[in-house]
Amino acid sequence: MKRLAIDVRPGEYAVVRLPADAPVPAELFEPGDAFVSVTRTPEELSVICPAGREPAGATAAEDGWRLLSVRGPLEFTLTGIIAALASELAAAGVALFSMSTFDTDHILVRATDLGHAVTALRESGHEVAHP
Repeated sequence: MKRLAIDVRPGEYAVVRLPADAPVPAELFEPGDAFVSVTRTPEELSVICPAGREPAGATAAEDGWRLLSVRGPLEFTLTGIIAALASELAAAGVALFSMSTFDTDHILVRATDLGHAVTALRESGHEVAHP
């Protein structure tokens, strides 16, 4: 795996599950600096958003996550990025929640595990920018 540049994003995030038939929470899509992801499946509507901005009507919500983003854009032909990050973090005992966008890959780790995650990624040869 090549060396990746990874940015630790400011603030905490929440992972929220809404009913499958819930409307997409439009209030989360105001322009700004925060990461927001919405995924609908036949079973649920999942939202990742800044902690404190969780939409109403959640059937489950977990806050206390920190966001790490691989600096992109990444070519679609690249392979093994999430697998490498997951393996490196698993070896350090850090669980992750991953997602991808058109340009790059992102992972969430528990805020309590952020220090361990940064150390593990740096020891694996990655550049990690942590403000």
